[in-house]
Amino acid sequence: MGEIAGTYRVLQAAGTRLGTQAPGGVSTLEPGQKLPALREKQLQVGVKLLDGTVEAFNVEPRNNGQTLLTLVWRRLNLTECDYFGLEFQSAQGCWVWLEPMKPFGRQVPRPRTTVLRLAVKFFPPDPGQLQEEYTRYLFALQLKRDLLEQRLVCADTTAALLTSHLLQSEIGDYDEILDREHLKASEYLPSQGRCLHRILELHQQHVGQTPAESDFQLLEIARKLDLYGIRFHAASDKEGAKINLAVSHMGILVFQGTTKINTFNWSKVRKLSFKRKRFLIKLHPEVHGPYQDTLEFILGSRDESKSFWKLCVEHHTFFRLADQPKPKTKAVLFSRGSSFRYSGRTQKQLVDYIKDGGVRRTPYDRKHSAPHVCVRALTADLPRQSISLTEALQTPAGTSFSRLPASPSPPPGRPELLDAQAPHSNGAAEHSPDVPQPGPGLSTDSPLPSRSSQKSQLGLSPTFQGTLGSAEQGSSPLLSPALSNAGAGLDNEEEPKHKRLPEDKTYFIAKELLATERTHLKDLEVITVWFRSALAKEKTVPTTLMTLLFSNMDPVYEFHRAFLQEVEQRLALWEGPFGAHQRLGDILLRNMRQLQEFISYFQKHDEVLTELEKATQCSKKLEAVYKEFELQKVCYLPLNAFLLKPSQRLVHLRLLLSRLCEHYPPGHHDYADCHGALQAVSEVTTALQHNLTRLENSQKLAELQRVLIGIDNLAAPGREFIREGCLHKLTRKGLQQRMFFLFSDMLLYTSKGVPGSSHFRIRSLLPLHGMLVEEAQGEGGPHCFTIYAAQKTLVLAASTRLEKDKWTRDLNTAIQAANSSSNTAGALPADTMRTSGPSSSSEVSEEQEAEVTAWSTQSPHRVNTTVHVCWYRNTSVSRADHSAAVENQLSGYLLRKFKNSSGWQKLWVVVTNFCLFFYKSHQDTCPLASLPLLGYSVSVPREDDSIHKDYVFKLQFRSHVYFFRAESKYTFERWMEVIGSASRSQDAQEARDCSASCLDEDILDKEPNSSRHLSMCPQPGQPWAPPDTEATTG
Repeated sequence: MGEIAGTYRVLQAAGTRLGTQAPGGVSTLEPGQKLPALREKQLQVGVKLLDGTVEAFNVEPRNNGQTLLTLVWRRLNLTECDYFGLEFQSAQGCWVWLEPMKPFGRQVPRPRTTVLRLAVKFFPPDPGQLQEEYTRYLFALQLKRDLLEQRLVCADTTAALLTSHLLQSEIGDYDEILDREHLKASEYLPSQGRCLHRILELHQQHVGQTPAESDFQLLEIARKLDLYGIRFHAASDKEGAKINLAVSHMGILVFQGTTKINTFNWSKVRKLSFKRKRFLIKLHPEVHGPYQDTLEFILGSRDESKSFWKLCVEHHTFFRLADQPKPKTKAVLFSRGSSFRYSGRTQKQLVDYIKDGGVRRTPYDRKHSAPHVCVRALTADLPRQSISLTEALQTPAGTSFSRLPASPSPPPGRPELLDAQAPHSNGAAEHSPDVPQPGPGLSTDSPLPSRSSQKSQLGLSPTFQGTLGSAEQGSSPLLSPALSNAGAGLDNEEEPKHKRLPEDKTYFIAKELLATERTHLKDLEVITVWFRSALAKEKTVPTTLMTLLFSNMDPVYEFHRAFLQEVEQRLALWEGPFGAHQRLGDILLRNMRQLQEFISYFQKHDEVLTELEKATQCSKKLEAVYKEFELQKVCYLPLNAFLLKPSQRLVHLRLLLSRLCEHYPPGHHDYADCHGALQAVSEVTTALQHNLTRLENSQKLAELQRVLIGIDNLAAPGREFIREGCLHKLTRKGLQQRMFFLFSDMLLYTSKGVPGSSHFRIRSLLPLHGMLVEEAQGEGGPHCFTIYAAQKTLVLAASTRLEKDKWTRDLNTAIQAANSSSNTAGALPADTMRTSGPSSSSEVSEEQEAEVTAWSTQSPHRVNTTVHVCWYRNTSVSRADHSAAVENQLSGYLLRKFKNSSGWQKLWVVVTNFCLFFYKSHQDTCPLASLPLLGYSVSVPREDDSIHKDYVFKLQFRSHVYFFRAESKYTFERWMEVIGSASRSQDAQEARDCSASCLDEDILDKEPNSSRHLSMCPQPGQPWAPPDTEATTG
């Protein structure tokens, strides 16, 4: 009992237990003759390499899998070997990875006849993380295999482009006769004949590209595809629907056919386990909410379920952890679950080893390439083995090449490989991604959307389906990139290693263009990807609305996606060791001229906004979808605010181009192109100026309509928003805080709704016609003024003298305009107030208050909108401030430090709508938290702050202090300028009666055992929690 089934234990005889000599038996051997040594037979195992050749290796059946892997790595002289593995077909016909710590004979069913094949096991999200040119060459061969086996499914145009780069790498520059002969003899695609003309056409564009450059371009294109590195595992859900499961660097993916329908990011997964054929995913409580916390999928067999579980464990460890987890201690009597653990190096360890190990570069042989000299051969005398991506791109196109044999010597400095056997169990196995301690900078918690799968599923036109994505792609819904320097969070005790950056101001302007373009593309995805997905689930959404919305947003999105890709590629060359292609004018001129074609789309965005608002008012289901979507973390601003982004981006592009033109002297090689681009974008913005003003006003009115309870038809024709803010009204109980909204025809004042809600209920509505504003005479305290309306007199107090002057100036201007308008009656529309009363300025009735209470408690909302920030910070914002904020947008990486912390944390920071939004990486979709800037002061640190670093600025509101560190003088000045404009620091010191705690950011580090904790603040899309209670964050 208790022994593993299938074994037999021989019991000792009684005499043996007492120590007597065991009988020797009768020997038939001659005197002096010995038994021959039992030598286990060696197996000759065939391994098919990525270039198609088969190599033979001798191993013993009892040797573990690592023995064969080590022989293969040595034969190939492969340094970055941890990305690869050996796979073979099981008895059921499924491809299975060879386990390093398990005996070879127990894994391979027919070792003498089975041919294993080398394959890429771990696909990094960014090929730039591959340090070796040889590794990128092997990755290119893997993609070639995937294309032929139809694992890398993509559009014909994309497949033709990938094939053209493979042709350039293998046979060199375009020659029609040679190309056709080669394509006739070699098969790259199942549909090669259909794409032949397109392949030849694209190959002509790659003249002069070296094999290394072609490999890089191939990987850059492939990584943007949704099926890059994906291996399907057939399964079904609880309802029996057929699906495919896959695992990648970001988490577990669910496909229906080849369309991605769900992603479970590693940061959302609490535990992975399998039980017989069932594969179980247990989510964190804040992820599943009121829904089930454990998801169940059924695979074909227990072996398939266990194999997929092991693959998930390995991917999580490789991409998310800094070190290998310690092996599980084996139970003495009983074992529960599998003790399987990943046994190789993590990606962080591998990158550090390549960078710091001092390994020498060695030559390698391109089996299929035309005669070329490899970069590794040219640089074999250099002390480091790895060659950077930009170095590879600088290889002269005309260099002569020669074939070089691969060296059989093992890579020096390779860590000792473990030779231990991992025990297994027949029972259920579990893996908890949260148990091992992740290393700094290895993980991000936020998802990214998938372009191709979402668009094909939701009905994008074939033109857009065939268009390649930007460098931001390669991600999917609920995706989180791993090991990206861009998203690395620094340990509290570590300082970043600054790379040498170009010192030219032009470079930093170009980098600002790149950073803000990345943010803009993410904003467009909120509509084109995420909101589209939400609407697709509802069958009642009018087809005309879907067509109107996405036919005018998709072309703009595709334009910016292609534009971003060009800028990223140019900046990558600019940042290279030789600083090549230090210009952007040609890219900017070409793309800004294309904007003329999109004017009709921009002009219809106002109509899109109007129709969307009408549809939500007519359809309760659509209104529910709208509200539910606004509560998602990806929608970090009011949804209709994203409809303004395309037009606002044009204004920001004009500003950046103006800076470039001011910096360039007339004789500069980029001067003419930049001025031409500035002229082109200025023509577009001039044509759209009136449309943008109308669109901003419509969006603001629609936003306020959702916040204000007790008023209908706020977005009446001809009504314009002027100012919103907090004032104190003199009542019988003294000064009471009220929220005021000034429009071109009326003044509203409201009070906060039910505690815990985010709505404001109307207290009174005052027409501007005939209104009078005067200085208060000795009542109400300082900064007071009096408003005389037709049926009401208000005594109001502002927080500062400046606030008072702003309100009185805007009120007098609006009153003068209202009195001089043709509408002399001064009557407001009859349906403006939701309930009828004795007059338009009457207070809200008790019945209406009850209605407000019931409705507002059911509709939580974000608290980083300007309405709520003005309420808590006791300030105001005008239409002019909103217009100025369009130009004061900025994105980029900053190091952030708290007042009492000792280390810096690297974050991607976005400034928009008077807020700072924090991300771990520019690839993340959902912000970690937000910090409203109204009321904050921005300055340089003082001596008593003990900050001894360059380019550091300080944000402070009362006792809340944050330090941010920029990478250069230019970026430091830009952040100071933009944040200073957004925070309006002149009002910060005089602000009073505001709850700072409820609006300060809340970033809870999701990695276990974290010591970092920020002050309390609700995340985007969460209801506000009172200052004395903890706000729950996701």
